[in-house]
Amino acid sequence: MSRISLLVNLFGLCLGLSVAVLAQAQTQTQTQIQTQAPSNLPIGKQLKVHGLMWDAHEVTVGQVKRYAQSTGFVSRAEKEGGGFIYEAGFVLKKGWTWRAPFGVPAQDNEPAVHLTFDEAQKICQHDGKRLPRDTEWVNAAFVEQRSPAPDGFISGKRYRYPNGDSARQSHCLEGCTSLKGTAPTGSLWRGTGHVPVMTTLPGVNGLFDMGGNVWEWVDTGSGDERITRGASWWYDASRQVADDVATKPRDTRVGYVGFRCVTKAL
Repeated sequence: MSRISLLVNLFGLCLGLSVAVLAQAQTQTQTQIQTQAPSNLPIGKQLKVHGLMWDAHEVTVGQVKRYAQSTGFVSRAEKEGGGFIYEAGFVLKKGWTWRAPFGVPAQDNEPAVHLTFDEAQKICQHDGKRLPRDTEWVNAAFVEQRSPAPDGFISGKRYRYPNGDSARQSHCLEGCTSLKGTAPTGSLWRGTGHVPVMTTLPGVNGLFDMGGNVWEWVDTGSGDERITRGASWWYDASRQVADDVATKPRDTRVGYVGFRCVTKAL
């Protein structure tokens, strides 16, 4: 073997090893992010923040299933052929509902989407809860109330993002984790869909996904418009800040708007 051939082979071997090491590191990082969330926190857990009991995570498909079984609830998306997704304009997706947010049956621990503001409010009310108001949501998402606060947070501090000083631990289009959402490959024009609740690390006040994953309905707005907060997997991290006040018609049913409920603390 010539000296040139030997050098070429050695270069190829080194390059291959470098790629393998980088791929392994990326996989380890992603696995770490996915498993750092407390595994002992049950679905439906509430946390006390600012005198209210907050759902620790977005309302799940499994929780809406139980509501539907109890009440006979059929969503507007189910009645009218599906929900919407944005693809350079809103497109009706046949069969896309809270049960199948991307056209295939969802896991019970995925956030429930394709639900209107009024449907979300009724689901909360069925359990003696309600949707939060905008000021309540903003305070819970950005102002740390735990005292003493756990490592990584400072009691009384107002953070830029619901996850803290950065959005890196949230799930969004850019500027967040590298997690892949649950949407089947090729089903979306943009992004990879949401991840199951409590996949990412908890943020300010111990709440999950107040930034990213899916927008959340709040009970504030003018006329038929209602505010949604926190941005979603469809947007980059810049949309998660408190100054980003997005409104939508209350009958909106899309694949990246969900909700969480609150109740008065005892």
